[in-house]
Amino acid sequence: MKEFNFKGLLQKDGWIENARVTTDANGLIKSIEKVNSSQKTTDYAIAGFQNAHSHAFQYAMAGLAELHSTSPKNNDFWSWRTAMYNLALSISPDDMESIATMLYKEMLRNGYTHVAEFHYLHHDKSGKKYRNLAENGERLIAAAKNAGIKITLIPIFYQKGGFGKDPEPKQKRFISDTFDSYIKLYNSSKESTGFYSDSTVGIGIHSMRGVCSNDIIRVSNFRTNNTPFHIHVSEQLKEIEDCRKFLGQRPVEWLSNNIPLSEHYHLVHATHINEKEVSAIATTQTNVVLCPTTEGNLGDGIFPLKDFLAKNGNWSIGTDSHVSLNPMEEIRLLDYGQRLISHNRNTFGNKSSGDNGTIAINSSLINGKKAMGVDTKNHFEIGNSFDALIISDKHPLIAQTSLTNLSNTIVYSSDSSMYKGTIVNGNWLIENGKHCNEKIDVNYNLTLKKLSIR
Repeated sequence: MKEFNFKGLLQKDGWIENARVTTDANGLIKSIEKVNSSQKTTDYAIAGFQNAHSHAFQYAMAGLAELHSTSPKNNDFWSWRTAMYNLALSISPDDMESIATMLYKEMLRNGYTHVAEFHYLHHDKSGKKYRNLAENGERLIAAAKNAGIKITLIPIFYQKGGFGKDPEPKQKRFISDTFDSYIKLYNSSKESTGFYSDSTVGIGIHSMRGVCSNDIIRVSNFRTNNTPFHIHVSEQLKEIEDCRKFLGQRPVEWLSNNIPLSEHYHLVHATHINEKEVSAIATTQTNVVLCPTTEGNLGDGIFPLKDFLAKNGNWSIGTDSHVSLNPMEEIRLLDYGQRLISHNRNTFGNKSSGDNGTIAINSSLINGKKAMGVDTKNHFEIGNSFDALIISDKHPLIAQTSLTNLSNTIVYSSDSSMYKGTIVNGNWLIENGKHCNEKIDVNYNLTLKKLSIR
């Protein structure tokens, strides 16, 4: 049994001052209780964040897509995608594992303890299936195990090159041409989770443009129980116009009319949605997964969060292309984008509370867990694993801050220098900025040197 004593521990209803957490040999929480103020306590504990949208291999190109052409042609999502495809065509399973292990270590360092891996790099460099259909997915699971992060692997169904279009040559590593071939991939991926106890699977469609509409319905019908369903949707204006021309409806409009949206569905980006679509998502308790640093980096647009929150919509965060890996930065950029267009500083506040930081953390954690297929009512619960981001009580912005102002100080004024470390299953994986496995960096550097992309 282990015992942890904190100056404060954040639950959904607020901070518990002078809190003690005890865990069993498996890292499961046995008790949460207040202790006498005379007992020595240090630091503050927030539940580990869930990264609800990740493309692991793209971490290798973070920062490399900013040397833009000087031609009049736009440098936009579609030109960025070409650079991403070139990387996708070049990496081996060994490379995938090395890149992902480094990424997951860095996620842990920034306070993420669980990742939803939106995985579509399925086949070899020639586009042929591996003998193990889930070869690269299994490498992602191995990477998560090596780093110590929890993973929900989402093997992605990617079938078309656009609405009614055959796949492009550069998409050859992604493609499952039929519903049956995708189900085989999904089942193979599910079998691979047997190698790591902290891994599960979800279901995923790449996008409305990437899969035939009838097969989207079939995949939705295939989903069972609490299995999460993830899909990119309405990220680009061109995608919406193409969808209207091909299906006669906007993407979210079509989804709400054809599949049973619910809290188990996670719409990634949903940047360009109208009032009717906002209502369709919110009233069905469907979640949106927002990736503000990537959406800003790609010039996608700004999600209509104010209207969405007015209808009690649910949202979580992801790092997508990994140009940033700090959950607080995702929350800040999400908030500041809204402030800039609304001229109002109270983005997350509601009638019961104006504590923007706590409200934002709560949404990220509760809905982030749903994106992993986990349903919880509180951040830390007896019987669940103790996964936490630990904030140092010695940091100059934290040392004299009251619990009333603590969440907002952490969300709006923090960087990783505030983070003492990250605990998963009751064990310190990151402590004072360092991971327990120093070989991860060495292997990653060798991989990047071999790929010669930086």
